[in-house]
Amino acid sequence: MAFTGKATYTAGAGLPEIAEDVSDLVGINSPHETALLDALGDAPRPARSTVHEWLEDALLPNTDAINDATYGNPLTDTTFGVANASRFRAGDQIRVRGSGEVMLVTSVSAGGGTVTVTRGYGGTTAEALADGAILEILGNAALEGDDAAAARFTSRSRRTNYTQILSATVEVSGSELAVKQLGVADELDWQKQQRTRELLRDLENCVINGRAPAGTPEGSSSVRRTMKGILSFIATHRFVPGVGGFPSDTQLTEEQLNLALRTIWSASNGSVDLIVVNGAQKRQINAFVASNRRFGAQTERFKDMVSVYESDFGVCRVVLSRWVPPGQVLLLDSSRVHVMPLAGRSFHYKPLAATGDRESGIVLGEYTLELRNENAHGVISGLSS
Repeated sequence: MAFTGKATYTAGAGLPEIAEDVSDLVGINSPHETALLDALGDAPRPARSTVHEWLEDALLPNTDAINDATYGNPLTDTTFGVANASRFRAGDQIRVRGSGEVMLVTSVSAGGGTVTVTRGYGGTTAEALADGAILEILGNAALEGDDAAAARFTSRSRRTNYTQILSATVEVSGSELAVKQLGVADELDWQKQQRTRELLRDLENCVINGRAPAGTPEGSSSVRRTMKGILSFIATHRFVPGVGGFPSDTQLTEEQLNLALRTIWSASNGSVDLIVVNGAQKRQINAFVASNRRFGAQTERFKDMVSVYESDFGVCRVVLSRWVPPGQVLLLDSSRVHVMPLAGRSFHYKPLAATGDRESGIVLGEYTLELRNENAHGVISGLSS
């Protein structure tokens, strides 16, 4: 027997008599992770000025390069030019990198840019010298009872970055605050949370990719103050496929990653412990072990992920960040990287004066990046994405 009573579908297209069935949840699918900030953690101290500075120092260098394109006989010549004669002292034992010959420096002509040596020192066999070859200073031997040598020292250098204000305005009408909301207990509080998520996302992006203005970096009434990001700071260890002897593959390889880590390790007393990549390069790192992976007949789970890369030059956590440019890989010593707020200016909500029937305010924070010893970090760029 057919139903003859009133049904929901007889109420009309808009179903005006039927109560709405709306889930009391709000779904968010926008990317807002801050993987790098999470990996770095909170800074041990805040910045105390909009101009943030720190000091760096270095030991006296123990390498140099031969700067001499002409030799009477590269196997027997005892005087030759070097790039920085002031790095040498009489009594230094030196050798060309990769060579078995040790030489003893007998005199230095700083003005002439040359050193005079004893070849084949200590019974070693003389090997040909070449322009541009790297010289390693093994150490100095002082004469017993000799006068003190002239003092040598390095000067500390001051590095600078500037704080950047990140802000977003929140405004909710009185009526919106009064009505009952679906999925939200307090509309003003919800808007604060949303804007804070956005600002944290933007902070990580600026920490990686930010640039300071070319002029007036301290800011003015017309120049916005912006912080330098990690990519802006790193100058020494920039690796590009096919440049300077770096392997020419445009797809990231383990050989490239190891060479970059070794080069940074050679120049730094720390070690890289964070490899920060976008999705494309994360997949390449995962592929390092793909050919060696084995699965049994009963294996029901396929795992294709490398979250920690351990090499002779450090144990590195692999961090996936959306904000790293797709063709680049960041190699960071996290102990030398701090994202710090200006004192009292970490992200917070500041109410504004009421000028009508609404609640308004600003979510704001002021932060800067301290990246110490830029040669303790590196970046591989020019990779295929």
